[in-house]
Amino acid sequence: MTSSAEPVSRAERKKQELRREIIDAAFDCFAERGYHATGIADVAARLGIGHGTFYRYFQNKRDIVDHVVDDLVGRITGALTAENAPDAVSTLDEYRAQSARIGEALGRIFGEDPRVPRLLLFEAPGIDRAMAERILDLFDLAAALTAAYLSHGVELGYLRADLDVENTARAINGMILGTAISSLRAPEAQAAQSEALRRVMYDGIAAR
Repeated sequence: MTSSAEPVSRAERKKQELRREIIDAAFDCFAERGYHATGIADVAARLGIGHGTFYRYFQNKRDIVDHVVDDLVGRITGALTAENAPDAVSTLDEYRAQSARIGEALGRIFGEDPRVPRLLLFEAPGIDRAMAERILDLFDLAAALTAAYLSHGVELGYLRADLDVENTARAINGMILGTAISSLRAPEAQAAQSEALRRVMYDGIAAR
């Protein structure tokens, strides 16, 4: 059986590597200087490349942030397919297990490079109005995805019939966001915080 995908040439691999290096260098500069204080010259100097080389890959430094957002959205939606898709489970126990898998997947996505959530949560919204709206759109997308899981559970009867799906989805995502922010300072606590979040979702905090 042969693959339909064409092999990547050495030249293309080198282009992909340099693109990644430019993103990494830009992230380092953003972390050290802040987004607004970072210039293209800073990024180019860190890599020892000319301005022209930078502009062959990105239009400007904002283009780098757009690329990071696109990549993040693709990775998140990719983690919510197959066994993690909203309609892939039919019982509460299956949903609990699915939630754990999704939590682990999101933890890996954000934990692989803490600069990504730091940029998106603290730097990107202050770049300009259009980027702030784009970040808010990302949160709306996340709420819609979470609502799809809740709606499926209500429809099949393993979640409460009177559940306020839309607002519950936003509340859950607020807890996830809080966990992501906390993990920037204490990444070793991410797994325990995710477990605590799921316990609140399923068991509440009232004594029984």
